Amino acid sequence: MRIRNFAVVLLLAFSVNAATAPKPKLVVNLVIDQFRYDYFTRFGGSYTGGLKRLWDRGAVFTNAHFEHFPTVTAVGHSTMLTGAFPSISGIVGNEWFDRETGRQVSSVSDDSTQLLGGTGRGSSPRRLLVSTVGDELKMANGKSKLIGISSKDRSAILPVGRMADGAYWFDTATGNFVSSTYYFSVLPGWAGKFNASRTVDQWAGKQWTAVDAGPGDKPIVQMPQKPDKGYYSMLDRTPFHNELLVSFAQAAIEGEGLGTDEYTDVLAVSFSANDRVGHVVGPDAPEVRDISIQSDRALGRFFEYLDQKIGAGSWVVMMTADHGVAPMPEQMQQRKMPGGRIPEGVVLNAINSALSAKYGEAKWVIGQSGPAPYLDYDVINSRKLNREEVENIAANAVRAIPHIYRVYTRSQLRTGSLLDDLVDRRVRAGFHAERGSDLFVVSEPYWLFESSGTSHGTPYNYDSHVPVIFMGAGIRAGKYHGRIAVNDVAPTLATMLEVETPSGASGRVLTEMLE
Repeated sequence: MRIRNFAVVLLLAFSVNAATAPKPKLVVNLVIDQFRYDYFTRFGGSYTGGLKRLWDRGAVFTNAHFEHFPTVTAVGHSTMLTGAFPSISGIVGNEWFDRETGRQVSSVSDDSTQLLGGTGRGSSPRRLLVSTVGDELKMANGKSKLIGISSKDRSAILPVGRMADGAYWFDTATGNFVSSTYYFSVLPGWAGKFNASRTVDQWAGKQWTAVDAGPGDKPIVQMPQKPDKGYYSMLDRTPFHNELLVSFAQAAIEGEGLGTDEYTDVLAVSFSANDRVGHVVGPDAPEVRDISIQSDRALGRFFEYLDQKIGAGSWVVMMTADHGVAPMPEQMQQRKMPGGRIPEGVVLNAINSALSAKYGEAKWVIGQSGPAPYLDYDVINSRKLNREEVENIAANAVRAIPHIYRVYTRSQLRTGSLLDDLVDRRVRAGFHAERGSDLFVVSEPYWLFESSGTSHGTPYNYDSHVPVIFMGAGIRAGKYHGRIAVNDVAPTLATMLEVETPSGASGRVLTEMLE
């Protein structure tokens, strides 16, 4: 009887597993750089393509936030598929001062590599200290392929991790998609063929015209007639570049044979042109609305291609942004809201003046990551000074600057002597003991360390609130209004793909959307 009962239980268990939805052939990690959540609610009535499809058919998390500081491109892209805070991943900014080499480095700079498809140094994920979902897939089966594509090197490289089969980004000097000897010794044939086709040149002489432009309306951008360096640089700031990225992504799917077998592949695609436009004109400008609508249309065509090539129901997409953006300070003032500009260099000048007055003239700051300065330890040690005391004097000088909200010292962050509010938690999550700066400077809301345009990077919600949308088989569509962190994406995808959670992930599995 026991044997018979065991056989029945075993049969039932097998039946349940057999009924489980098969794993997707392809996971697309889709990022629109600087795409605030409210670009869905404000512009959504004009969406008819891919963004509308995501909104209507996806699991939409309406209250998703990055829970770290700074909210910048490299940190955002490193978080979504690792689930790790900068304090663990080691990606503390777009760039930072490396004390080991004594110079500024970028999040993906790697002097041991060469650029392929262009000239100069290559880039790599070697500064990323944790695994991604793709890395875990690769370690689990050895067969999955991982490809990253963007205009920016960091946006192509960081989401797919250290075991990627390739990462490709745009070179404005040549108009080529380039890569690095970290991945291979020569560009794959399909990538070289795409570059040789000069698909990139098709917009020469064309106009970026608003989708709802009237007969007398001027174009937003007139592209140069000649496809040269100036043309390629301008292209990278128009919706045309997102169309180019989609074309290259489709070439990658064809060339790499993505989504053609039982081993799930990962394709990470990041639209950077939206960010470049947004920095110049701000989130309330008509140009931002228009590039959002044109991104929707490009994604509509891409999703239709995926349906035909991979098969409807055989691919899954996770869409998000790497950060939000602040409104233009001048517009905030017109609205009777706080906001303004903090003069460039004022933080460094305050530190150097205060420390020179106390200890004598010297160049006290040796590097920085945004408004986060690194003190010169050689100067401090040569004068036999107490480092914590030096930090405190520097911090007090910065706190005296108008519209500085908080200043954190390295010693303060290492000992954990903080409050437990939103800002403190996000700053703590952004501090890496080896790579972090000596001071973390947070301005008041809507106050920018920029002389023109707008930016992002703060721990405030206008920079942290982004869309997170999953769409595909096994996902329960709907609107989910509970607060989540972007760190939750990686554990959720790992669970869907039945692989180990990435090594530094801190988020939870979004079980509410799983069927």
